[in-house]
Amino acid sequence: MSLEALRESLPDYAKDLKLNLSSLITDAALNDQQRFGCFVACAIAGRNARLTKAVIDEFSGKLSPEALNAAKSAAAIMGMNNIYYRFTHLTGNQEYRQMPAKLRMNVIGNPGVDKIDFELWSMAVSAVNGCGMCMDNHEEKLKKAGISAEAIQAAVRIGAVLHGVATVLDAEEAL
Repeated sequence: MSLEALRESLPDYAKDLKLNLSSLITDAALNDQQRFGCFVACAIAGRNARLTKAVIDEFSGKLSPEALNAAKSAAAIMGMNNIYYRFTHLTGNQEYRQMPAKLRMNVIGNPGVDKIDFELWSMAVSAVNGCGMCMDNHEEKLKKAGISAEAIQAAVRIGAVLHGVATVLDAEEAL
C-alpha cells in the first residue's frame, strides 16, 4: 500500500492527521534526505506494520541504501537508548546516572550518513519514545551544528504525526 493510499484510508476522525501528513511530506525545513529518513525512523518507532511498510515503500527509492539503513538504525538504537536513559533520568536513585551504560552504540559514531542527519532522526525518535534526556542531548548537538529550531521542530512534527497515524491504525485494526 502506498503512503497516499494509507493516508486516504484513515477515518474521518483522523482528518487533521491526513492534512498534516500531506504537508510534512513536502516541508521545506528539511532537505530530502533528512525528511525522508525522519519518516522512516519515526514510522519504525511508531510500531505499526502497515505504516512502516507504506513509509519504507514510499521512501526507500528516494534514499540511498546507506541512508535507509541509517534511518532504520536510528530507530533501533534509540529504541534501546530511550528506554535506558529515560530510566536513569526518571528513577530517584542518582547512582544509575553515574554508572556506565554498558550498551553497544557503535552506530552513533559511524551511522553511514552525515552525523547531523542521524542526530536529527534520533531526536525525532526520542520525541516519539518520550526520552527527555535523549532529546536534550540531540538538540544540543543539532544546535551546535547550526541546525535551526524550525528544522528540529519539523523532524519532531513528523514523529508526532506518524505516531498519531500509528495510533489510529492500531485502533482501527482492533475494531
